[in-house]
Amino acid sequence: MDVGCIMSLLRPSAIYNFVTSYPALRWMPCQSWGFLRWPGLDGFLRLMVVGLLWSTFSELRFIPSSSMFPTLRVGDRIIVEKASYYIKNPSIHDIITFKDPTQLYGENTETVFIKRIVAKAGDAVEVHHGVLYVNGVAQREDFIAQPPAYTIPLTVRSLFVVTTVPNDHVYVLGDNRNNSYDSHVW
Repeated sequence: MDVGCIMSLLRPSAIYNFVTSYPALRWMPCQSWGFLRWPGLDGFLRLMVVGLLWSTFSELRFIPSSSMFPTLRVGDRIIVEKASYYIKNPSIHDIITFKDPTQLYGENTETVFIKRIVAKAGDAVEVHHGVLYVNGVAQREDFIAQPPAYTIPLTVRSLFVVTTVPNDHVYVLGDNRNNSYDSHVW
């Protein structure tokens, strides 16, 4: 190859000259086309840090059952953000994911549930006549599919069934109360 041929390869192409000189395309911020280059080592390290943070503080899940219907439907995909509970405590009506509490230690299957927190540690939970009561106060729940058709079978106080949430625990129920494997079963 002669020197003239090599020099012609190093000159800007006709397409580049057209794009950078055409009046209607002059507003384009990418006139140098330098943004298309590989970012280098610092860009690669930034990408690695973002990937590490993403995998540590979030996860991708899909909804396999109708226990959270109508809020979440079967087949919905969600991104679970895991960092906020390092900073603050869970609140009533938060939707959380957690491992199956009935799963024995050492089992390989990691069944993950997604439910809504309805009571915190120390709260008294009652269900009767299709209404959830927390500490004796009827809860207004616009997000449930239908009123619960069950009672909570643990301890009896007067005519109604009552459960007290243990310390360092929360009481969770699915939004589809009659089709949910949740705290009223455990």
